[in-house]
Amino acid sequence: MHFEFGFYSSLLLIFFVHGLVYTFLLLRRGIQNNSSSDKWLALFLFLCVSYIAPWMLGFGGWYDNQPYRDILFYFPFQQLLFIGPIILFYVQSLLNPSFHFDKKDWLHLLPGILYIIFCIVMFVIDKLILSRYYFLESQKDPDFDLWYQLVGFTSMIFYFMLSIRYYNLYRTIIVQVISYAEVVNFRWVKKFLLAFLLMLFLHLVFFTAGLFPVFSTLAYKGPWWDYFSFAVIFYYIGIAGFSNTIVTKVPFKLNLIGNKKVLLLSEINSPNKSPVFEEVEIIEEVDAEAERNNDLVNEWKLKILDLVENNKAFQNPELSLIQMAKQLKTNPTILSKVINQGFSKNFNDFINHYRIEAVKEKLHAGEQKTQTLLGIAYDCGFNSKATFNRAFKKATSSSPKEWIEKNIPDTINPND
Repeated sequence: MHFEFGFYSSLLLIFFVHGLVYTFLLLRRGIQNNSSSDKWLALFLFLCVSYIAPWMLGFGGWYDNQPYRDILFYFPFQQLLFIGPIILFYVQSLLNPSFHFDKKDWLHLLPGILYIIFCIVMFVIDKLILSRYYFLESQKDPDFDLWYQLVGFTSMIFYFMLSIRYYNLYRTIIVQVISYAEVVNFRWVKKFLLAFLLMLFLHLVFFTAGLFPVFSTLAYKGPWWDYFSFAVIFYYIGIAGFSNTIVTKVPFKLNLIGNKKVLLLSEINSPNKSPVFEEVEIIEEVDAEAERNNDLVNEWKLKILDLVENNKAFQNPELSLIQMAKQLKTNPTILSKVINQGFSKNFNDFINHYRIEAVKEKLHAGEQKTQTLLGIAYDCGFNSKATFNRAFKKATSSSPKEWIEKNIPDTINPND
C-alpha cells in the first residue's frame, strides 16, 4: 500500500492507529458486557478516526496517485451527519438504562444514510456507467464541499445542544429520585461534552482563519492543525471513556423537545417482564412559602418524618423515591412535591441531611474511637467515601475531620 511517511502524515497516523485500538477495545467490552454505551462510544471513535483519514492519507500521497485518489474521492470518510446523532445516543445510553435504539431513532441517521447513497450514485455513474468524472468533474473530494461541511457542522451543533439538554435534565432528575446521586452524577459526561465542544470550537476557529489571506497561503498545512487538534481530543475521549466504569440504575423517559419536564421511573427490573413506568413531575423551582400552609403537604410531611426519623429509612444506601412511595403507599409525584415544597430540599439532599445528622450523633457518642469514620458513614446510609465527604461539606461547610477537630476536640484522630 502506498504511503509517504512524513511529519504531517505520520503524526496523524499515530492517532489513527490508536483510535482504532480503542475502538476495538470498547467494542469488545461492549459485546462482552452487553454495554450499549461502550458500543456507541466505539462507533463515535471510529467516525473520528475516519474523519482524519483523508488528511492523513492526503499527506501520505494518496491524492497524487491512482487508484488511491479515487478511493478518497468516492468513499465517504467524513461522516459528519452521523457524528451528532451518535453523540446523543452515547449520552442517552450512559445515563439511562432504559434507552434502546428503536425504529424512530433511525430518523436521526437518515441524513447520513442519504449522503452515503449519494456517494454510491456518484461512483456508479462516474466509474461504472460513464467511465469518466461527471459528478466529480472538478476533481475535488466531495467530503470537503462547503455545503456538506456547513450542514455537517450545523448537525453536530444541534445534537450537541440536545445532549447538553439531556444531561441537564438527568441531573435535575437524579437528585429528586435517589439518595445516592453523587455516585451516578456522571462527571465524565460533562467532560465528554466539553471535549466535543472544544472540537467544534477549534474547527470553527480554523475554518474562520482560512477565510483570511494570511492563513489561506498556508494551503493544506494550515488546516492540518485543525485535524491534529481533533485527533488529540478524540484520543483523550477514547482513553477517558474506556476508563469510565460508572453504571446508572435509574431508568427514565423524558421529552427532549417539549417544555414539560416529566420523569417516568421503571418499577420492574425483571428481564421477563415489560417495565412499568410511573409519571413523576420534576420540580426545579420551589415556592416554599406558598406551600407551607398546604394541608396535603403538611399531612404527608408528618408521614415522611415518621418513616425517616423513627424507621431510619435513610440507612438504606440505595433508597429511592419509588421505594419510599411504596412504603408510604402513595405515588412518587406527591412524595416529590412534599419533599421539595415542604422541606425545601430535593430528595437526595433531604435523605443525606439525616445521614449526616446520624453521623454527627455517632461522633458525639465517640464511636470514631472504635471504628473508622468511613465505617460510621456506611452505617448511616452512605455508600461511598466521595459521596459522604461531598455531602458533609455541603451541609457543614467543613470536611468531616475539620468538623471533628472543631466540635469534638478531645477525640482521637479518626481514620478514613
